[in-house]
Amino acid sequence: MNLTRRNFCAGLASTPLVRPAFAQDMPLLTAKEAMIQLAPDSYPATPVWSYDGTIPGPMIRVAQGSRFERRLVNTLTVPTSIHWHGIRIDNAMDGVAGLTQEPVPSGQGFDYAFDLPDAGTYWYHAHTNSMEQVARGLSGALIVEEPTQPDVDGDEVLMIDDWLIDPDTGRFVDNFAAPMARSHGGRIGNLVGVNGRYNYSLPARQNDRLRLRLINAANAQIFGLRLEGLRGWTIALDGMPLAEPEPVSNTLVLAPAQRIDLIVDVTAEKDAPAGLLFAASDDSWRALVEFTVTGRAASVHRDLPAPLPSNPRMDTPGIDAARVFDMPLQGGAMRGLESASFNGQTMGWQELVQNGQFWALAGQAGMGKTPFAALSLGETARIRMTNDTIFPHAMHLHGMHFRVRNADGTTGPLRDTVLVMPDQTTEIAFVADNPGKWLLHCHMLGHAASGMTNWITVS
Repeated sequence: MNLTRRNFCAGLASTPLVRPAFAQDMPLLTAKEAMIQLAPDSYPATPVWSYDGTIPGPMIRVAQGSRFERRLVNTLTVPTSIHWHGIRIDNAMDGVAGLTQEPVPSGQGFDYAFDLPDAGTYWYHAHTNSMEQVARGLSGALIVEEPTQPDVDGDEVLMIDDWLIDPDTGRFVDNFAAPMARSHGGRIGNLVGVNGRYNYSLPARQNDRLRLRLINAANAQIFGLRLEGLRGWTIALDGMPLAEPEPVSNTLVLAPAQRIDLIVDVTAEKDAPAGLLFAASDDSWRALVEFTVTGRAASVHRDLPAPLPSNPRMDTPGIDAARVFDMPLQGGAMRGLESASFNGQTMGWQELVQNGQFWALAGQAGMGKTPFAALSLGETARIRMTNDTIFPHAMHLHGMHFRVRNADGTTGPLRDTVLVMPDQTTEIAFVADNPGKWLLHCHMLGHAASGMTNWITVS
């Protein structure tokens, strides 16, 4: 079910802060309830959970190499925490409730402070009961800017999301624990939008050169994207620069939590169609972002865009000799699990289902007490993920970036989230250069909530 511009198809403190004694005053980021007009004006507003009262939360732009500081203030009625997705961060600041910190209770707060080694497009979102809290609106963009930025006429952040809304009430459909969604493809919305708008548009001129930062903040939806009236190049994936820009000639696939940075030239003439299209469920291509072309720029960018400067620590040495850890992705509807370990006990399929667990990673449903892998600091490791389910999974590693290792031994660009298709084996390789306990999970957040969550240690 989809929302277009024309129709909506049915399918939103007073307690002292707890913080380190040495913390200085810092900017606030307040988790709070708000009313947002997500659907067209003829439909009711949606009650949401938000950062600072907006959907998405405040767009944060900071300089590479700087120190980031924000104090989370929780005015919601439930505990929460923030994960700074894609940042190679101090482990204590990673925001994973139950692994790197305790969830922040209602009426209290937590100080996040960490260095920003890498430029790129990142985002932040709740990491306590993530499936519900992110679906209700707790996410925002975090942009770390290069000291020398590309020569463009505009830099636009496009945070793509979907929402499952009851059109009669405007409220989110409150079925976050529904077994059907958790055991299948996940929670898919009936309303798709960008930056909190179902009809997002941008002004442009023919011959403008723009940087577009695409972020998939959806709970489970994989977006197929296509350019119209634009010529483009991919310059970064998941925040990490490509060695050379790659021309966009086919459909772009953006899985949950992934990011793509593009440089695009506006080729459309005045009043001609231009924008970013997405593949809708009825097999049509619909406008996700429309560019309103109103004139022509005085100058024309005829040169190819230059590559972005490299981030530090992008090399991945010793891949061929690295230890290999096998992680089968298991479970879900139609295939199920014969058995898996959950809460320290081996359970059969029916007992797992009774405990709300439909998935497992290497025989472990949910985050067990023992890490999937214990790595030495500086060690290069490989994790071989074989998708034994009938659904795709967007696998995300916290704290480090990895390269996909192909069957012939070649490797792809650095990423932090990879889409593993059914019956596919995907091997990732990375340098364990960040000490701590790091989550490895499916970013179809319903899958993570019902079994597809594990962790590694680096020491």
